[in-house]
Amino acid sequence: MTFRDRTDAGRQLALAVQRLGLERPFVLGLTRGGVPVALEVARALKADLDVIVVRKIGAPGFPEYAAGALAEGGIVWVNPEAVGALGATEEEIARLADAERLEVGRRVRAYRGDCPAPDLSGRAVVVVDDGVATGSTAHAAARAARALGAARVVLAAPVIAAQSAPELREEYDEVVALDYPEPFVAVGLWYERFQQLTDGDVVECLRRARGEPADRGPGELWDGEWIGPNPDDPGPPGARRGEPT
Repeated sequence: MTFRDRTDAGRQLALAVQRLGLERPFVLGLTRGGVPVALEVARALKADLDVIVVRKIGAPGFPEYAAGALAEGGIVWVNPEAVGALGATEEEIARLADAERLEVGRRVRAYRGDCPAPDLSGRAVVVVDDGVATGSTAHAAARAARALGAARVVLAAPVIAAQSAPELREEYDEVVALDYPEPFVAVGLWYERFQQLTDGDVVECLRRARGEPADRGPGELWDGEWIGPNPDDPGPPGARRGEPT
């Protein structure tokens, strides 16, 4: 299964989330790539939208391998397999997390300004991402949502790696995906176009959710190239697939 873009994925995902029948749900988009998907889910649920800022913690000597993740509010999730396989200590992971704190704080200020994090007390919260590979950031996001008071936490993503799903089901009250591919390889493989997003793109989604005038035209926030067949353009696809940070 592939999606035209994050907007298309969000609209399809929203139909699956609606079937849960959540009462007064609150939607959190996992930054950055999950926010356009979350916008469509929030619209379908008629729910409030905010972000959850999470950064992957790269393993010592292997920065592309997720040793854990740091979420806003100081929530750290450590990947036990990474600690065992690489011989890293939790103290080393904590030092690496410290290196990400400044960026997490910067992004929180960029997206919310001086506004506090949402009060999720007693709410059913849907954490939305554009896809889940290892699940590190999703684990941290769940714990951050609970720390903000969420009574029930649902993970929703268009695609989730089959091997990551069992642990995520232990972390979340519900896990919703449209496909659980194996092998998974990378999130971008399941999209025809999959661009890197900016802080401005995230802020634009939040403005749209609040009903404020959009600075951009309709459709997905995008200034990249197609990485799959564009039905409106017979020319060849161009961009390289990848996974956002």
